[in-house]
Amino acid sequence: MTATMDLWPIGNCQVSALVDRAGRFVWGCTPRVDGDPAFCSLLDDNPKAGDDAFGFWEIDIDRCRTTTQSYLRNTPILVTRHEDEDGNAIEVIDFCPRFTRNGRRYRPVAFARIVRPVAGSPRIRVRLRPAVTWGSVRATTTRGSNHIRYLLDDSVLRLSTTAPVGWIEDERMFRVERPLHFFLGPDESFSDDLHAALDNMLERTIEEWRHWVRGLATPYEWQEAVIRSAITLKLCQHEETGAIVAALTTSIPEHADSQRNWDYRYCWVRDAYYTVQALNRLGALDVLESYLEYLRNIVDNAKDGHIQPLYGVGGEATLVEWEAPALSGYRGMGPVRVGNQAYEQIQHDAYGQIVLSNAQAFFDHRLLRVAGREDFEALEPIGERAWQKFDQPDAGLWELRTKSHVHTYSAAMCWAACDRLANAAEALKLDDRADFWRERAETMRARIEEAAWRPDTQRMSATFGGDDLDASLLQLLDLRFLSPDDPRFRTTLEAVEGGLRRGSYMLRYATEDDFGLPHTAFNVCTFWLIEALHFTGRDADARELFEEMLARCTPAGLLSEDIDPNTGELWGNYPQTYSLVGVINCAVLLSKPWSAIR
Repeated sequence: MTATMDLWPIGNCQVSALVDRAGRFVWGCTPRVDGDPAFCSLLDDNPKAGDDAFGFWEIDIDRCRTTTQSYLRNTPILVTRHEDEDGNAIEVIDFCPRFTRNGRRYRPVAFARIVRPVAGSPRIRVRLRPAVTWGSVRATTTRGSNHIRYLLDDSVLRLSTTAPVGWIEDERMFRVERPLHFFLGPDESFSDDLHAALDNMLERTIEEWRHWVRGLATPYEWQEAVIRSAITLKLCQHEETGAIVAALTTSIPEHADSQRNWDYRYCWVRDAYYTVQALNRLGALDVLESYLEYLRNIVDNAKDGHIQPLYGVGGEATLVEWEAPALSGYRGMGPVRVGNQAYEQIQHDAYGQIVLSNAQAFFDHRLLRVAGREDFEALEPIGERAWQKFDQPDAGLWELRTKSHVHTYSAAMCWAACDRLANAAEALKLDDRADFWRERAETMRARIEEAAWRPDTQRMSATFGGDDLDASLLQLLDLRFLSPDDPRFRTTLEAVEGGLRRGSYMLRYATEDDFGLPHTAFNVCTFWLIEALHFTGRDADARELFEEMLARCTPAGLLSEDIDPNTGELWGNYPQTYSLVGVINCAVLLSKPWSAIR
């Protein structure tokens, strides 16, 4: 079954865009990932009466017959080839510049496109129609001799081009007889030769990404899948602050007409923890170091150790949720939501993820900044909150809006916070603090084991005092709360797989939530199952299931949040960090060793 979400991300860790199968920019926000989408047609199924549509950037060839797409090797630079009915063809190279110059990272709020004729005498038309105020109106334009300015709400984008500006403005069909260069970026004069400058930007951006990929410790098998996932996770980091967003989009529903449409363009403490955990396994320490800088500022600003589930990419604590009325939604399935009310929720697992994300810094001598006593002391209030809240109700990792329970996953994460603080204290030779946190962790463990274990059904429950199933119980293994050979984990795995597996896919849970029964499987839960199968000796089953998940990736090699178990159709925000984390983790676990090639 071919996935239908055929979208190709490009970006530079400041801005990004999704390019559809026709080579159009259909999603892209400025001046950063959580900004107003200049390209918003992905979420507009009622495109403003045909020829009056806007919110996209299209470069199409006259009488197009075929379009093929691929990334340049080990980069997020997209090459789209269009061929017409007579064999005339062009290549369009799309990228966002990112490289080091003058000792600083150059990652402007800019999108570059280079059009090259590759066969015959192709004719093209360029339609650049940015939107303003969440798809409400088309951007007003002014024109110069070699540029067009697009007036947005809070800024101006300038298109500098070597193509005839009048033909671009008039959206006229014209012949391509030489390479054409387009740079949509800050409202500044392009003083250099545009042709030479963009070619140079392209080469330096290629070099930058390939150098980064060269430093990854990839597994022997599934290298392409791992590299593509790693590059895309890197694109989800807002490099200026270190924040990592859960996805590049908002409001792609979890399944058809579900109303489960959420804005994921923010930094969830939980999602970011899983992201750095996966990239650490590949040795991408730059992502961890940048994220820890972001996290230290979050911790410093926390009142009494309280941590929200998510923050803005600049560390903003308030993310008021509202609906954009001008956009009809993905395939007409609104609403389109901006902001996320979950910032107000209580989710106690965040305390564990804060500490776990920091834990490596106390032990890893490769880091530029190894954590010290002051970092440990800054984390202790987080551990104190974990101790106070571990057996108290919260919204849980699935962010239930109208229900509250004591969730076993949240409790175990709080235990992990105290357990890892004890480890960090030992590394710092703070014996009294190590004893203090170890004693608390042992007390918490005993309470969790007593409250979550169901003697009658011989398994762990997702909630204290309940008897419910949740795929997050599989994470007790990753947290080292239970071991693979613990009979309690084995019976829990059997129950979770039996109750939540649908063919090759795993549900999060199979009970009604705020929106009724879920209809789609949650991709990361399937990867959690694959990990559990591997660690409990079912390696052949794990490999078979992993190969099936890879077959569900989009043509770009990526996954969204959810999948329909019956059709294999992808749903949910895209590209989803959770899902790409699963690809990396499972490939690292299941791959044959490099020594196998000798």
